[in-house]
Amino acid sequence: MWFHHLIVESSGHSGKSRLPSPRISPDRSEPARCPHKFVVMETTLHRQLKELYSPAVGQQEVAVNGYRIDAIDGDKLIEIQYGSLGAIREKIRDLLNDHDVHVVKPLAGRKYLVNRKRRGGRVHSSRYSPRRESFLDVFDDFVYFVNVFPHPRLTVELLLTEQEEHRVPGKRRRRWQKRFAVEDRILRCVNQRFVLSTRNDLLRLLGVDFTAPMTTADIAKQCDIPRWLAQKAAYCLRKTGTADVVGKRGNALLYQVPKKTRSRRVA
Repeated sequence: MWFHHLIVESSGHSGKSRLPSPRISPDRSEPARCPHKFVVMETTLHRQLKELYSPAVGQQEVAVNGYRIDAIDGDKLIEIQYGSLGAIREKIRDLLNDHDVHVVKPLAGRKYLVNRKRRGGRVHSSRYSPRRESFLDVFDDFVYFVNVFPHPRLTVELLLTEQEEHRVPGKRRRRWQKRFAVEDRILRCVNQRFVLSTRNDLLRLLGVDFTAPMTTADIAKQCDIPRWLAQKAAYCLRKTGTADVVGKRGNALLYQVPKKTRSRRVA
């Protein structure tokens, strides 16, 4: 089918091991709860990813346990979340009581910006954005998900994608608000994938040598990321029980991964 060309390369492990669960029967007679106050129109990117993970239309946008689920693959629920993981935190926590859940988090490794002067109008200008996300950018959002992850029935798949972002002028009521509104996002391709299923996968993702205690400045230097992002990564490691605070160097906290955790990572 058309979507097979979207996957270019994959990395990380498959994350296929899961607890046994009965096959899911979507309940279409039950109205789905919406966790958000406002309903947001679906982007092309979101629709493309649903078709990628569950080609059967009858297995998309179904009601399970009163929630609207993006897609179902066998006995596994699939949630695609371009926005904040915190927005689906309580929903995922509830679903994990009875189901295996696979959360798909797309990141924009490269973004092509298409600007129009009005919705549906001609393209005014287009260019590649200088901003490029990496897998490590997920820590900026993952701080809102650490009280759900890790869980034996949960996997989180990161997708490093190339996207088109279509923009139109937006109403700016505050100085800090953007001057544009996103009309649509389109998936061009998926370049890499990384699956998180255990706390050791957070260490694999970060790729830092924790043989000695480290500050967030040390993490930032090893990973070549800003200090603020290293602080969020360290917060995720601490809250998931992956690393412990073992002291201070000056005013900076020292983080250490327990030896048994490091040995399991090597194994």
